[in-house]
Amino acid sequence: MKPVLAAGLAGISLLALGACELAPKESYQTGYRGTGMNSVMVKASAVDDEVPAPPYDPPGTAGPRAGDLYPGLEVLGDVSEEQFNYTMAAITAWVAPEEGCAYCHDPADMASNVKYTKAVSRRMIAMTRELNQDWTSHVGNTGVTCWTCHRGEAVPTEHWTLPEDAAHKGIVRNKNGQNDPVSNSAYSSLPNAAVARYLLGGTSPQSARVVSTTPFPSAANTTSTMETEQTYAIMIHISQALGVNCTYCHNAQSFQSWENSNPFRETAYFGLDMVRQINFGYITPLADVFPDNRKGVMGDPFKVNCTTCHRGQNKPLGGAKMAWDYPALMPTMFSAAVRQADARMARERTGAAAE
Repeated sequence: MKPVLAAGLAGISLLALGACELAPKESYQTGYRGTGMNSVMVKASAVDDEVPAPPYDPPGTAGPRAGDLYPGLEVLGDVSEEQFNYTMAAITAWVAPEEGCAYCHDPADMASNVKYTKAVSRRMIAMTRELNQDWTSHVGNTGVTCWTCHRGEAVPTEHWTLPEDAAHKGIVRNKNGQNDPVSNSAYSSLPNAAVARYLLGGTSPQSARVVSTTPFPSAANTTSTMETEQTYAIMIHISQALGVNCTYCHNAQSFQSWENSNPFRETAYFGLDMVRQINFGYITPLADVFPDNRKGVMGDPFKVNCTTCHRGQNKPLGGAKMAWDYPALMPTMFSAAVRQADARMARERTGAAAE
């Protein structure tokens, strides 16, 4: 081979390999040398982590309640009027910056429920408040807002729907969900319905448990290779969604051992439960409300997965505590702020009376 040609091919190979690096990575050792306990994650600076500023200076939490001033208000009625208007302005910028208030409201009658987007927004606001109040096991004290998922889009760009049922494909086209690359399984040949299996939710959610406890099949050990493929697919999804490798949560010497795992494994465990609650408790019940263009081939509405919030970062938005600028979306914090404001006003009234 001629030197020039060889050099050219080498350059092309380097470019090809470089294209496989979706973003700069950083690695750090989490265990003894030689044990393979190295965590690799996407550098936060390589991912868009821009957090929008509040629409205007955050108002106080005291004053008349929004529910007393706006008849028919189903959510945020417990917050002050100023906080309500401030939160509505922020949500408009987060979800529908081009359409504005008219995306959910009828400009001629703001109280009208004629638009389906208003019904959806109510449920999503209630969901956000629940996540910030009851799911601190996953979101911690960082919290979430509509921006965490929407990022200025009416429909979050990262969503999923059920894959086409094999029964609709016939014998020839039926691949049992394999060799059908989708983003939910990192475009691998693994089953494309793994996310639905673990993140759809229901009365009996599927747990990812495939490690055998005995060397041979038994009544207590019936896990098959196909079961393992399903679990591997969801693990790949989580790894890709967070921009990390397996040892971010697991100990490479014993993947199933909770005692030897990193603390993030517990956070991820509650995250799976939280996503199931979002999909089963909030989104699926809206199936009759969403129009066809916001449903998948099986007629189910767009749902969330780990990528919806994380976008390749181990902490969404780089861990920015954006929600703290919006106490109306954090009921516990809002209640505390109201109590403090009431106490301050009581002290001021007492002082004025003494004078």
